[in-house]
Amino acid sequence: MNPNKILLIHGPNLNLLGTREPEIYGKDTLADIDEKMTQKAEELGLSVETFQTNHEGALIDRIQQAAGDCSGIVINPGAYTHTSIALLDALLAVDLPVIEVHLSNIHRRESFRQHSYTAKAATGIIAGLGATGYLLALEAMAGLLAE
Repeated sequence: MNPNKILLIHGPNLNLLGTREPEIYGKDTLADIDEKMTQKAEELGLSVETFQTNHEGALIDRIQQAAGDCSGIVINPGAYTHTSIALLDALLAVDLPVIEVHLSNIHRRESFRQHSYTAKAATGIIAGLGATGYLLALEAMAGLLAE
């Protein structure tokens, strides 16, 4: 396992960032966020591996693989936040620190978006701060790993 490697997971539809409802999700593209995270990781003495998929099973497979090669997970599960017990189970099974990130404040949105199944596996949650939330999650992860 690489003690400095963080897995950054982007769930469904996040590949459309920058064009999908920018008034809610912001103008940063997924590539912009990944680039900022890579730079921030270097500043913190970490490395980041990014992974995006629209497929629940692929997310679960990658989370399970993280147990052997990563020290923590930063995840935006997208809509699976509100629906996937399987994703929750995968996050619990790997026993790694997890920080859940949401670009929008899910608690100010539709009622079905206000519940997070995956939150039970999260060490912490950052919501509503746009792309900055990812950077804050990485800083928090660095602190958790230093403890």
